[in-house]
Amino acid sequence: MSDSSLTRPGLPAGDPQGPGGSPAGGLVPRPKAARPSAARLRLRALTATLASVPITLFGLALVTFLIGRVVPIDPVLAIIGDRAPQDVVERTRLELGLDQPLYIQFWKYLGQILSGDLGRSVMTSNPVTQDIARFFPATFELATVAILIAVLIGVPLGVWAATRQGSWVDQGVRLFCLAGHSLPVFVLGLISLLLFYATLEIAPGPGRQGIYFEGMVDERTGILTLDALLAGDIPAFRDALWHLAQPAGVLAFFSLAYIARMTRAFMLAELKSEYVTTARAKGLSGATIVWGHAFRNIAVPLVTVLTMTYAGLLEGAVLTETIFAWPGLGQYLTVSLLNADMNAVLGATLVVGLIYVALNLLADLLYRLLDPRVS
Repeated sequence: MSDSSLTRPGLPAGDPQGPGGSPAGGLVPRPKAARPSAARLRLRALTATLASVPITLFGLALVTFLIGRVVPIDPVLAIIGDRAPQDVVERTRLELGLDQPLYIQFWKYLGQILSGDLGRSVMTSNPVTQDIARFFPATFELATVAILIAVLIGVPLGVWAATRQGSWVDQGVRLFCLAGHSLPVFVLGLISLLLFYATLEIAPGPGRQGIYFEGMVDERTGILTLDALLAGDIPAFRDALWHLAQPAGVLAFFSLAYIARMTRAFMLAELKSEYVTTARAKGLSGATIVWGHAFRNIAVPLVTVLTMTYAGLLEGAVLTETIFAWPGLGQYLTVSLLNADMNAVLGATLVVGLIYVALNLLADLLYRLLDPRVS
C-alpha cells in the first residue's frame, strides 16, 4: 500500500493539515483554559463582599432619611415648640433647608453623615455623636458579658444534648431552651429583681454602680468595669461587676437558650453523617468525633447564629436597660423616640445598622477562615 492511499481525498499527499493549517478533518484541539486558583477565587469573593458594603450603607442612609421625612413629627416644632410664632417657624424651616427638594435634602444629609455630623439632640442639646459615644459603651459592656456567658454555656449545652439525643439530659436541655424562648425578657428581669434584690437581698438594685462609687472612677473607655481596673480601684470594680450580673444574666439566659437550641440542631445533623459512622468504625473516641470532626463542621453556620445574636444585643436591649436603669443605647433611643427627638432616633438607628453591617462582614470573613471551601 502506497503512502498516497493514506491521504484524505482533496488533500495533497504528505500534507497532514487542512486549509489554514488545521489538522486533517478540521478538528482543532482547543487549549484548556486555566482555572483560577483557590486564592484568586477567595480574593474575588472578598472584593465583591467589600464592594457591597458601601451600597448597603447608602441604602441604610436613604431609609433613615425617608423615615425622618415620613413620620408625622414636624422637626421644626420638635426644636422650637408648638407655641412659636409662625414667622419663627418659617425662618427655622428655611435654616434647616426643609423648603428644598427631597433629593437636595438627602445629599446634604448624606454629606453630614460622611462628615460625622448626626445633628444635635433636642433632648440633651448635645451633638448626637457625643450622646451615642456616652451611652454606647454601657450597652457594649452589657452585651459583651451577656454573649460571653451565653456562648460558654449554650454551645457546650447544645453539644451535650445532641450527643445524648432522647435521654433525660436532652429533654432537660430542650425544656430549658423552651423556657428561655417563652418567657419575655422583661418578665425575667422583673422576676430577677423581685427575687434576688427585693426578697433575698443578695443583689444590688438597678443602675451601673452604687451611690457610694458614683463619680469615683475616671471614665476612660466608658466601660465601667474596665475603667475601674485601669484605675486600680478593686472595690469599684467589684461593685460595677455586681451591678452588671443581673442584667447580663437575664440577657445571657435569653440568648443561650437560642444558641443551645441551634447548636443542638446543627450537631444532630452532623452526627448522622456518613463520615461520623466511618470514624466510629475506625475506633475513634467519642470526644475526637464530636469536637475534632463534627464541631468543626458546624462552626461555620454557628458563626451566623453567634454574630447575629451579638448584634441584637448591641443594638440595645431596650426592656432590660429600662428595667435595670441601665444607661445604654437602647434606653437612649427609647427616650428620644418618646420625646420626638428625631435627630437622636435617626442617629442611633444608623449606629445599629452599622453594627449589623460590620458583624455581617465579620461573619463572612470568619466563614473563609473556618472553611477554605467557601469562596
